[in-house]
Amino acid sequence: MESNFSNNGEKQRFELELDHKIAFIDYQLTGETITMLHTEVPQDLEGKGIGSMLASKALDYATIHNLKVVPSCTFIADYIRKNPKYESLLK
Repeated sequence: MESNFSNNGEKQRFELELDHKIAFIDYQLTGETITMLHTEVPQDLEGKGIGSMLASKALDYATIHNLKVVPSCTFIADYIRKNPKYESLLK
């Protein structure tokens, strides 16, 4: 399954396109802090690890851009808890 990750700054969301469908994380960027608000995966892509792939790419983006993360989305908070390498990003 081929995927394409991007930061859609206009819509303030990270997008992962797969099979012409888009999974996304809505965010709010304030200075050097990114608040991840909501994760959504199209229903027919659920249960395939797409949300985790998207979370990983979004958190890697935060790492590369030296952003602190506020995980308002429970999916992102749970993902960080299960992947402690991202705990240093927490604000």
